[in-house]
Amino acid sequence: MPVKRQKWNEDFGEWFRDVLINAGIMDYRYPIKGSGVWMPYGFKIRKNVLQIIRDLLDNTGHDETLFPLLIPETSLAQEAAHVKSFEGECFWVTHGGYDKLKVRYALRPTSETVIAPMLKLWIRSHADLPMKMYQVVNVFRHETKATRPIIRMREVATFKEAHTCHTTGEEAEKQVQDAIGLYKQFFDSVGVPYVVSRRPEWDKFAGALYTTAFDLLCPDGRVLQIGTVHNLGQNFAKAFDITYETKEGNQEHIWTTSYGISGRGIAAVLIAHGDDNGIVLPPRIAPIQVAVVPVPYKGKEEEVNQACSDVADTLRKAGFCVELDLRSELTPGNKFYYWELRGVPIRVEIGPRDLANGVVTLVRRDSLKKQTCNASDVVCGVQKLAEEISCDLKTNAEAWMKKRVYRVNRLGEAKSLLKRKAGIVEVPWCGKDECGHSLEEAVEARLLGFPEDTKEKVEGKCVVCEEQAVNVVRVAVAY
Repeated sequence: MPVKRQKWNEDFGEWFRDVLINAGIMDYRYPIKGSGVWMPYGFKIRKNVLQIIRDLLDNTGHDETLFPLLIPETSLAQEAAHVKSFEGECFWVTHGGYDKLKVRYALRPTSETVIAPMLKLWIRSHADLPMKMYQVVNVFRHETKATRPIIRMREVATFKEAHTCHTTGEEAEKQVQDAIGLYKQFFDSVGVPYVVSRRPEWDKFAGALYTTAFDLLCPDGRVLQIGTVHNLGQNFAKAFDITYETKEGNQEHIWTTSYGISGRGIAAVLIAHGDDNGIVLPPRIAPIQVAVVPVPYKGKEEEVNQACSDVADTLRKAGFCVELDLRSELTPGNKFYYWELRGVPIRVEIGPRDLANGVVTLVRRDSLKKQTCNASDVVCGVQKLAEEISCDLKTNAEAWMKKRVYRVNRLGEAKSLLKRKAGIVEVPWCGKDECGHSLEEAVEARLLGFPEDTKEKVEGKCVVCEEQAVNVVRVAVAY
């Protein structure tokens, strides 16, 4: 029997937990809090999403690598700001078998301090630079806040982190902008809307000159950070004394950047395109792009099933990932429910009437609208529909989020909007840290930062101190 469906925009927390299990994406009932199991269907979605990221990085000169999970405490201690930020979140390995270790090992919370010692060995001269690498790994953070599947985990089972090394600060800054562009390409390709903000000084990545972040607005009015880009300057290079020989024969410290997308990048797709019926997958990342379902009538079962089988074969030969659903124990209605829950972009239905008229019925998962096309044109029909779905998912998600970004000039207005979790609020800000902290306290929300690419002249006065504003700053209730 179908399970009760939660409302995407009314019961978002329950909706997300339920859909992960019921759609076969992640089972969060593992006996360690903050860990979960990627189930086969979810793992295929994960694989397809990661392939997009890998292709973008591979095609821009990044090399995939794999660094160790364990970081000796001595390495963490070399970067004081970094270890201070993560010391309360580290999981520590203290014993090997029955023997207490002389030096504790941290389970990787992030990888700057595990990569840095190797860069010191690999980089000798300017000829070794630039160097761009990435890895997809598990990271571990002892979250003290309430954990949530994929969104806030203690074992982040999907963490793509890129690390780059350069000869100059200008080159590193260009790489930061290139990374922001790459992430925009990625999120655009899966139809996920976002705002890009320069994080305030107190909320940047430990050891960075500055941090730029991508945020998604969820249906419950909270924002979810889905990607970050950091200009690390020479901070890690100086801490680990990573130098290179210049063309003139001098020794200089390298400049580095890092940027990451976690499993939240996958969660963002599920969240942005979900509805009351389950998830909605863009065709590009759907493990099953088309589900073919017979709608038989007594005495016509064999003919209908054969027609469905023929259509499924035709679509497979055309390159689509197709599932032919001939399960006899389920009614067509239960099959429709099953595939809608899992977000399969297109359903092909064939009944006796379709068979008699030489047509098939195509059903869009995003709108659930039906249309018919000639059976002989099913490949073209499905291809056209897949393109329309991809475009409409992106357009509709962006429109939904855009309506929930508010520009106001008074603190009271901002506070009222954020109290009811209406969305992202933009207000004039003088740029001073003390006013930023006061703003967060007054509205009980997180200051996301100022728009990364804005060139507009800011009008108005700071909503806190009433001095002339220098930035528009975004504020939202955050996960």
